[in-house]
Amino acid sequence: MERKTFKTEVAGRELVIETGKVAAQANGAVLIHYGETVLLCTATASDKPREGVDFFPLSVDFEEKMYSVGKFPGGFNKREGKASDNAILTSRVIDRPMRPLFPKDYRNDVTLNSLVLSVDPDCRPELVAMLGSAIATTISDIPFDGPIAETQVGMIDGEFVINPSQKDWDCGDLRLTVASTRSKVIMIEAGANELPEDRMIEAIYKAHDVNQEIIKFFDTIVAEVGKPKHDYEHVVVPEELFTEMKEIVPPEEMEEAVFTDDKQTREENIRNITDRLSVALADHEDWIAVLDAAVYQYQKKTVRKMILKDGKRPDGRRMDQIRPLSAEVDIVPRVHGSALFTRGQTQICDIVTLAPLSEAQKIEGLDPNITEKRYIHQYNFPAYSVGETKPSRGPGRREIGHGALAERALMPVLPSTDEFPYAIRAVSETFESNGSTSMASTCASCMSLMAAGVPIKRMVAGISCGLVTGETDDDYRLLTDIQGLEDFFGDMDFKVTGTTEGITAIQMDIKIHGLTREIVEGAIKRAREARLFIMDTCMSKAIPAPRPEVSKYAPKIVEINIDPAKIGDVVGQKGKTINEIIARTGVKVDIDDDGVVDVCGIDKDGIQKAIDMINIITTDFEKGQILTGKVVSIKEFGAFVEFAPGKEGLVHISKIANERIDRVEDVLTLGDTVRVICLGKDKMGRVGFSIKDCPKA
Repeated sequence: MERKTFKTEVAGRELVIETGKVAAQANGAVLIHYGETVLLCTATASDKPREGVDFFPLSVDFEEKMYSVGKFPGGFNKREGKASDNAILTSRVIDRPMRPLFPKDYRNDVTLNSLVLSVDPDCRPELVAMLGSAIATTISDIPFDGPIAETQVGMIDGEFVINPSQKDWDCGDLRLTVASTRSKVIMIEAGANELPEDRMIEAIYKAHDVNQEIIKFFDTIVAEVGKPKHDYEHVVVPEELFTEMKEIVPPEEMEEAVFTDDKQTREENIRNITDRLSVALADHEDWIAVLDAAVYQYQKKTVRKMILKDGKRPDGRRMDQIRPLSAEVDIVPRVHGSALFTRGQTQICDIVTLAPLSEAQKIEGLDPNITEKRYIHQYNFPAYSVGETKPSRGPGRREIGHGALAERALMPVLPSTDEFPYAIRAVSETFESNGSTSMASTCASCMSLMAAGVPIKRMVAGISCGLVTGETDDDYRLLTDIQGLEDFFGDMDFKVTGTTEGITAIQMDIKIHGLTREIVEGAIKRAREARLFIMDTCMSKAIPAPRPEVSKYAPKIVEINIDPAKIGDVVGQKGKTINEIIARTGVKVDIDDDGVVDVCGIDKDGIQKAIDMINIITTDFEKGQILTGKVVSIKEFGAFVEFAPGKEGLVHISKIANERIDRVEDVLTLGDTVRVICLGKDKMGRVGFSIKDCPKA
């Protein structure tokens, strides 16, 4: 392919796309520059379909390379390891808008790879990867109904910023990513500091307008270097099979089979129907090979027809009705906070653990502004939650994505470290799943945080809205609180979380080629109504406000300030002093460079003892000061008393007792605890102490 360079300006920065220069053996490849951020984005497809699959095998990889920011990777091997959470989340954001635009019956393996070569802090590599993947696929010979474009929107001091710098993205009140086709929005991902719904919609369509300009630019590239799309083996269920199936299982019987609010009953009904069809069609070997796909499509057509034409949901609910709700807290003893949230057949148990800030998760990535994470939300999805049997292999991309969504939902309401100096870990365990466990995780996590005594600013809830569309843009039905069947057979999973004041997170997945503005606005409105209902009728009854104190099993953290010049005195040589404080009191002590000391422990007496020691170490002795210490050394001329690790004072033999003594050992023994009073400094500047002059306690 001939080398070509294409240039345009987006949000005040030059966007450059080079084709034909590198990676010529990929089906499509571009070297994309935005500012000084540079990525190689490739799209590659296998020659033949993968055997035995009934889905489109798309893989998306965003590869973070530490050389792109001029750093060595951490660890012993000094080599990039497994993908970071940020890389996985970026890959998911690329996948979601692109997957619907491949043919539904395409079974060839496709890999989209974005290799980060250079990072300019003013141009986020995640955005560049999205754009590069879209144009690389569009100019390739892989069947794809592109182009699409993606734009990010931040908000600083109430003003929207298109494609913000990394710093503005991290610090702003909005982190919105919008993908669009030529006419519709196809993907939304957002985190926000309680942004009102009307402002969120305004931001979405600002991004959509920018996307239209980028798509026009992409069209010029495709016109010059785009390849003809290759043919592929189509997967088609014969119409004759559908006709025969309807004779054996009439449509009204299929409707009856799927019309139930119990997932297990429905699945049993479909198994029975499939078994009947297998027996009745046994003579048609070619039909038997595609029977499962045919039954799936029969179910799908039935459910969609029930919803769209008859206005009837499979479980009998109204279009805006939420499934039965229940919530409770403190279901697990001894943990720092716990909550159980149930919505229909979706059930999440969330458990919160509190720890000192030193336990915050360390992060090594391309973003220089984020080196640790104080709030961690993790989500687990075991096989038993959907009645399946398979071994646990750790969290996959879906689990990481769901955890990140719930984490993003709650971040805006968390107290600052000054208000609440704790690291916080919330773990959502999926006990049962039938639709939108990530939104149940948000609700359960919110209650669990409140039960743990985390003083969140406001309650957060989340809900997912679904969609079934007809032949025209105005022929559709929005569904509040979709269950699994409506997710599988519907066109949209629009998740929204927020407070009474506004939105904190959005994640939108769709299976069609975009949404009209009317649908987007309708879904956001429905989500607000639903989350307020969940908070008012369920969550607030389980726990109306954060507990005033953390659990008795949680560590207590007391923060004090010392003179930064005294930090060395508290730490001691090679950490001897601070380790001695920890050993004697059973607490944990963390000191930052500004002299902020966090003393953490379960036992309040131990915490106070450690604080007293630190105060003694960092405070100069004053005349009249009364102290308690331990005799650690006896000399002919007196005894040395230790008041705190590394902090000692001399009691002269003449100041030990009211009567004259000849030997210190006649009155004191090593290890004795004594009260003394400071006598101030003598003429030589030495501080003296007295036992005999100390007032009785």
